[in-house]
Amino acid sequence: MTDYSYQSEFLNRLHARGFIKQVTHQSELDTYCQTGTPIAYIGYDATAKSLHVGSLMGIMMLRHLQQAGGKPIIVIGGGTTKIGDPTDKSASRPILSEADIEENIAGIKKAFEPFLSFGDGPTDAVMVNNDDWLGKIGYVDFLRETGKYFTINTMVKQDTVARRLKSEIPYTFLEFNYLLLQSYDFLELARRENCRIQMGGSDQWGNILGGVDLNHKADGRQVYGLTCPLITTASGSKMGKTAAGAIWLNADMLSPYEYWQFWRNCEDADTGRFLKLFTDLPLQEIARLDALEGADINAAKIALANAATTLLHGGEAAKNAEATAQAVFTQGGTGQALPSVDISRGEIEAGYLIASAFTLAGLTKSNGEARRLIKQGAARLNDRPVQDPNAIFTLDDLAEAGTFKLSAGKKRHALIQVI
Repeated sequence: MTDYSYQSEFLNRLHARGFIKQVTHQSELDTYCQTGTPIAYIGYDATAKSLHVGSLMGIMMLRHLQQAGGKPIIVIGGGTTKIGDPTDKSASRPILSEADIEENIAGIKKAFEPFLSFGDGPTDAVMVNNDDWLGKIGYVDFLRETGKYFTINTMVKQDTVARRLKSEIPYTFLEFNYLLLQSYDFLELARRENCRIQMGGSDQWGNILGGVDLNHKADGRQVYGLTCPLITTASGSKMGKTAAGAIWLNADMLSPYEYWQFWRNCEDADTGRFLKLFTDLPLQEIARLDALEGADINAAKIALANAATTLLHGGEAAKNAEATAQAVFTQGGTGQALPSVDISRGEIEAGYLIASAFTLAGLTKSNGEARRLIKQGAARLNDRPVQDPNAIFTLDDLAEAGTFKLSAGKKRHALIQVI
């Protein structure tokens, strides 16, 4: 994408903060965003019970749209999840049951409420489920009215399709239809809501172009596509994936303290970029923080952690997380914001493996991994090394508050509450 001086508030915001990767009809899109109330959508398939931080780029784009006077639409993929987005996948996604999809939808809806204002006003966000229209389409009618606008010649050139075919990895006819369904979402939203922009990660570029082209061919309507870059860390790892697993947005799947720690522990080279992308801090303040060097960069990381956690979990949760981190790392204490799990006093008295507690608390994925952690000298109980992989708790190890503190390495901690 060539450099471009955007005039609309929305696109200028995105450009200044590093959100824009690809756009269609650049000048026309900029003009559209300067007139009336621009309307844009992003789709989210219901493949898990929570979104993770990899989805935050899109959520923040919707937030900037609303702040700039536009109307965000969230499309929950109740229909497309039944197919499974093959984009950037080396194998077919597992087919989920309708019950699983409904359960996942209930979970991922929670992620948007802290970031967007919902309601009936002209710029209030709305949430729709594409199963409301995809579930009602007759197959033959869909092929006649929509399929005629797509050519196999174009579809097989998509990166995912071409890569699977070249590698002779099965690519099902079910997956092949995903492009048509996502494109139809854009057509339906343009007709229902006068939505003119589809946004998403750059891996969705082919699907977005399909929707832009379908709107033009079917209705003669000019609509626009906009993508953000797929974020990787400075060391090249995928954003939102850690050794402990995904960084979920729902508090019942990842505690506010663990979320705060994720941002606090980001790489030095990522701090300024992440401040632009994942907080509302003014660019001038971000530039000041990004200029910090040496040990002072920790202040920028704390500012990032506090701002990002405040957006999702609220200011009180951010304060508690910072206070807990201070207690754990500086004062050698526990801190009540640490993630915690319960074990009964009877289980402790019967002999409960410390390795099992590491797995229960989510610090390791299995007891075998916990034992390896202990053998490596990286497991601690109440800040003291655990030396025996088969060690059990004793009630003598209880802290005054009736808890055990587990530590995996220097940065990951949890509490065991005895009930």
